[in-house]
Amino acid sequence: MNLPTGKLTNGLIIANVVIYLFLWISGLQDEAVLRGGFFPIRLGDGLAEFGEINGMVPAWLTPMSSAFLHGGLMHIAFNMLMLLFCGRFVEQALGPQLMAVLYVAGAYAASLAEFAVNGDSVIPVVGASGAISAILGAYALLFARNEVKPVGPFPGHVVRIAWLTLAWIGIQLMIGVATRGSLNGIAIFAHIGGFVAGLVMTRPLLQWRFKNA
Repeated sequence: MNLPTGKLTNGLIIANVVIYLFLWISGLQDEAVLRGGFFPIRLGDGLAEFGEINGMVPAWLTPMSSAFLHGGLMHIAFNMLMLLFCGRFVEQALGPQLMAVLYVAGAYAASLAEFAVNGDSVIPVVGASGAISAILGAYALLFARNEVKPVGPFPGHVVRIAWLTLAWIGIQLMIGVATRGSLNGIAIFAHIGGFVAGLVMTRPLLQWRFKNA
């Protein structure tokens, strides 16, 4: 398969790998997660109990800072492979600027979804999975080949979004149970939030791009 070029996709991969290698070599991975990871409790009423440490990234920025932190080699390798193979196609369709918007929105949607379900959690959520899930949602919507017919008052593209959302939720639930034996083993709600953001935003972004072309 010939992949299209993608400067933004390549840049994101390079940034993630460089940050991971630097933290790994310097031994600062745990410190980086503590200061830049997304702790759901920091956004809620438990902030006072959780406490603050000098040098921590502001809570409202941690959805982005945490997206450049990874828990291990397999974690970053899988994320970067998914970004490479799907990101370049999405970047070709949306352009680098709008894909950047989608990537950032996916990171925030993922964190908000995790906060909505586990708002009192003191376990850090790290990794680019949420942002990449938005790219996967866009890829699934843009390059799906099967035709989806309208259902009642709902047009075909809305029905497609609904089916893809249900399918993704099902996949994430199965992964969550299979990997750790419980839904607490993986940030599946972050993946769902990012994916749904990708599905919802892709069509308007695409229309925006060609309207202003």
